[in-house]
Amino acid sequence: MTTCTHVNHDEHMCMLLAKKTDVEALKPIVRDAKFICKNCGRAAAEAERLCAPVAL
Repeated sequence: MTTCTHVNHDEHMCMLLAKKTDVEALKPIVRDAKFICKNCGRAAAEAERLCAPVAL
């Protein structure tokens, strides 16, 4: 696993889950997911929500 240096890392799925963000707040982020993180395997609709996005 690599370290993420993105400016908005706090908005990535890994950080949102680490902060125990409510699942209702996560639903719009993962709905119709088009990307998966090659570091952690989490999915999101927008690549900007992941550290190392790869298109599905």
